[in-house]
Amino acid sequence: MSSNSQIFYRQYTGESDLPRIMALVQSELSEPYVIYTFRYFLHQWPHLSFLAYPSDPDNSDPIGVIVCKQSMHRNRSNRGYIAMLSVDKNWRKRGIASALVRNSIDAMKEDGVEEIVLETEFDNLAALSLYESLGFIREKRLYRFYLNGKDAFRLVLAVPPSDSDDSSDTSSDPSSSLPRSSTLRCPPYRAINVIPYSDDEDDYISGR
Repeated sequence: MSSNSQIFYRQYTGESDLPRIMALVQSELSEPYVIYTFRYFLHQWPHLSFLAYPSDPDNSDPIGVIVCKQSMHRNRSNRGYIAMLSVDKNWRKRGIASALVRNSIDAMKEDGVEEIVLETEFDNLAALSLYESLGFIREKRLYRFYLNGKDAFRLVLAVPPSDSDDSSDTSSDPSSSLPRSSTLRCPPYRAINVIPYSDDEDDYISGR
């Protein structure tokens, strides 16, 4: 668990988090999601999803959430995908969204992510500014992508190999083999092929 100016962040811990995540996402995002969509992401990639709280998580409701996945894209690249990002409108402009995205990116990096993608409405200037400040670039425009008829931009972040991946001299430093983060995690996750969704399901499950 981490904190930033009294905002606390933690990973998704289980089904007890689901009702609050659903309430937050459905109140802030335009796309409708059924419970099975949430479970698809949260059950397979719980370590990639984070919640933000204004105080001790045991005594407050979340004010922000990010839901992600990571899998092999067409058997070529280890791809991360940001499916949902939502921050309560009363808590925006405090760096919560960028902190949530960074937490998920860091978790994906531990599993060797090579690129991260997402879609956002073409006129959502706040979201575009946020992601572009984190290094995402606009890959293409998707016409009438959302159920409300709006277009979307697909954004992509290329993730270069970390310095530790290229280091050949680690035997003299015992600490080099230790985890970089003390965050509680499940057994190591790697990019996987997921059934029944295809590699193109990202085109249909997104709403920011």
